Amino acid sequence: MAARDGSTRVLKKPVFVKVEDLRPGTDGHNLVVKVVKSNVILEKGAAAVSHLRNSRIAECLVGDETAAILFTARNQQVDVMKPGTSIIIRNAKIDMFKGCMRLAVDKWGRIEVTEPATFSVKEDNNLSLIEYELVNAAN
Repeated sequence: MAARDGSTRVLKKPVFVKVEDLRPGTDGHNLVVKVVKSNVILEKGAAAVSHLRNSRIAECLVGDETAAILFTARNQQVDVMKPGTSIIIRNAKIDMFKGCMRLAVDKWGRIEVTEPATFSVKEDNNLSLIEYELVNAAN
């Protein structure tokens, strides 16, 4: 890739992490996960108001051999998240929803379907079921 000054820029290789290593408030995660289940929770069409886009949101349980977590899929991401599909997630972030972790990919991230993974998802270690509490440290 060429930079503006004509020099070439060296791209870093992505570092893939396991689901059990995810922590609240972090971002920039690259993961290889398998979709366990997908549930569409919001689907709004443009029939009522023509200037608004269609909105779709799905909660998908994804995971690897170490743990599972809920992934919030939006719009075109919903079509990719089919149960049994292996997915590469790049530049994901951890959002907090009602004190629990959710994995999400915004416009800076990417979701790709990959060849089927050989691991089985460890569903009994669901990180989205752990409730976190924000504690203010006294100065």
